[in-house]
Amino acid sequence: MPLCCRPQKGQLSSLKTKVTMTLIKSISGIRGTIGGGAGENLTPMDAVKFAAGYGAWLKKQHGDCTVVIGRDARPSGQMIENLVVSTLQGLGIDVINTGLSTTPTVEMLVPRYNAQGGIILTASHNPKQWNALKLLNEKGEFVSGDDGAEILALAEGGEIAFAEVDDLGKVSEDLDGMDWHIDQILALDSVDAELVASKKFNVVIDAVHSSGSVAIPMLLDKMGVTYNNLYPEPTGQFPHNPEPLEKHLTEILKECASGNYDMGIVVDPDVDRLAFVDEKGSMFGEEYTLVLVADYLLENTNSNVVSNLSSSKALRDLAESKGSTYSASAVGEVNVVNEMKATGSILGGEGNGGIILPELHYGRDALVGIALALTHLAKSGKTLSELKASYPQYFMGKQKIELTPDLDVDAILASIAANYKDEELSTIDGVKITWSDRWVHMRKSNTEPIIRIYTEAPSTAEALDLGARFIDELGALAK
Repeated sequence: MPLCCRPQKGQLSSLKTKVTMTLIKSISGIRGTIGGGAGENLTPMDAVKFAAGYGAWLKKQHGDCTVVIGRDARPSGQMIENLVVSTLQGLGIDVINTGLSTTPTVEMLVPRYNAQGGIILTASHNPKQWNALKLLNEKGEFVSGDDGAEILALAEGGEIAFAEVDDLGKVSEDLDGMDWHIDQILALDSVDAELVASKKFNVVIDAVHSSGSVAIPMLLDKMGVTYNNLYPEPTGQFPHNPEPLEKHLTEILKECASGNYDMGIVVDPDVDRLAFVDEKGSMFGEEYTLVLVADYLLENTNSNVVSNLSSSKALRDLAESKGSTYSASAVGEVNVVNEMKATGSILGGEGNGGIILPELHYGRDALVGIALALTHLAKSGKTLSELKASYPQYFMGKQKIELTPDLDVDAILASIAANYKDEELSTIDGVKITWSDRWVHMRKSNTEPIIRIYTEAPSTAEALDLGARFIDELGALAK
């Protein structure tokens, strides 16, 4: 059978694929591990090559250009920053360098400065060995698929003309970008810093020695919230795997279990993913970050909200219970944003804890998520655990199966869709089948030779059983 074996019951991700490629080129940018050979890892030569491709694309689109640059705290950040800044300067592009920053801050600074693009140097939740160039357009949003493909083609083509000496780009700095970003958050009508301050909240922060270790205290200071910052120095030496999952968060879970805090706040290195820990030391969970914020924003407004197909059904249930509507997009921030614009949504995001508030900007932003969550706590008078208990309760399973090169995955997924044509079905990104209290979503990975199988049901066991059922069905079709 071309698919690998069925996982053991109770295992969330029993099938792991060994991926030898450590330089991943995609439409959204380039990411890889530091060191090794050019073209195989993210080396200085690769950073220059792809920065040049992006710069050439910008000049083709706009002529004279300015680009905003920011980075997280990982050890390779400053080296990659120097390379990228110099490359853009060599193309005749002006650069505004924000230094240590967050992804949402850079996204907001692009339109603030009427810049033509932006680059965030971060590998997001990946370990410190990784880094990446994330590419933005003139709106401060991630470049489209078509634009990304053109950038990759220019980078690989090698026919890029650099500027003569009198036409080199100029470099300036804006080291106050995060402070300005926070002021924009506090100016929102939906954020009530004075009310939050009156509640005298005490929280604990896990920002893994990265940009959030600086940005979150800045926000909390302005909202009158006291805090214990577990990893305050932005050294980039992550104390644990930086993906904000329960298995990585031993220290903050223990702190919250002490009963001394109103909540725990967890972000990834570039501060676009957000998870909470409740006052009892239990994970609130990334999937429910968006539900929490939607609960607050939809209290007095009927509007549409968006998440991707692999996100919790709890958001849809909550929205509909409040007389609002819900729509789903394909996986990926660009797709979520496009669906939000098409439906005029006031809120969107993904199951990874990303909050997109278009009133502020079209990008995942943990800082605005924190401000909205604290305001919700203050206005509701409820604890985080009480709010969680009031939401629809679902449990997710995440499994994957390996593929062989000769397998026609599209044909197999089409057969699954045909077999379930009488159910609520979506085929905009793989196949998703939804029933009243559970769903399964099967899609090809963009970066690994696997099919991802996401399931959700009223219990973990039911979610895993549903995933195992479809692993068997996929296997039967592959014979």
